[in-house]
Amino acid sequence: MMETGTKIYLAGHRGLVGSALHRRLTAAGCERVVVRTHAELDLTNQAATSDFFQAERLDYVILAAARVGGIHANDTYPGDFIRDNLLIQTNVIESARQIGVKKLLFLGSSCIYPKHAPQPMREEHLLTGPLEPTNEAYAIAKIAGLMMCRAYNRQYGTNFIAAMPTNLYGPGDNFDLQTSHVLPALIRKFHEAKQDGRAEVELWGTGAPLREFMHVDDLADACLHLMNHFDAPAEGPQFVNVGTGLDMTIRELAELIADVVGYPGTVRWNTEMPDGTPRKLLDVSRLHALGWDKARSVEDGVRQTYAWYVEHAATL
Repeated sequence: MMETGTKIYLAGHRGLVGSALHRRLTAAGCERVVVRTHAELDLTNQAATSDFFQAERLDYVILAAARVGGIHANDTYPGDFIRDNLLIQTNVIESARQIGVKKLLFLGSSCIYPKHAPQPMREEHLLTGPLEPTNEAYAIAKIAGLMMCRAYNRQYGTNFIAAMPTNLYGPGDNFDLQTSHVLPALIRKFHEAKQDGRAEVELWGTGAPLREFMHVDDLADACLHLMNHFDAPAEGPQFVNVGTGLDMTIRELAELIADVVGYPGTVRWNTEMPDGTPRKLLDVSRLHALGWDKARSVEDGVRQTYAWYVEHAATL
């Protein structure tokens, strides 16, 4: 169990996942959560990262820092995505090993699984087939992080674990239409269409792909549970899928968000644009067996997220 008085470094505390983890750690009474902005500490800089770890003498590390984005961003900037993520995770994991932290939690992504993996995807499906081409570079970086944790546990006896989240959304999300994921992009599109009185909204693809969506505060709660109740096993996957175990089509999601926003117009699906992976649903039986099953419904989560967006839209 993580003692509330021990030193916990939360890397990436300003991002969607990191800010949710910060809220959750604070609510749990963790009094010594160490954070640094990118301006204060560039995790792609090996020397700076090592010096920081040596100076702080941390007990636990949660690695939520990453370069992230949707289909467009991943497909347009694959070199940036693989370079920055490899540098960040390599520097943090190695620095954590050097000072002997008690445990490290690495945040991965469900895109590590093959494009045509059996559904729902179990931890054992990793590296059993080709990846989705549009986010292959990012996925390979995340797979490398998983392998690094596993290799370090084997060679050095570390306790480095990982959580594989499904598609996330919530307060603090990225709502930029060029770089965001599908759910926040739909919230913004329908909101602005309603404000402008537009009769039609264009969306990419066919609307047929199935996706699983999890509120980021639920992920944060699950991650804290893993830090307290999951240690790297000697054999088998040393990571845990984190999701809801339920999915819906992009068309169903669009209809839900249009209803929550109160947009009365129609949707035109641009079928010349890519759909991405046909289905991405995580098998979360391992997470449930560890004692966590608290995910809220997508409708409740979307309503909460839309309320947050309306309140903060002017500053985004």
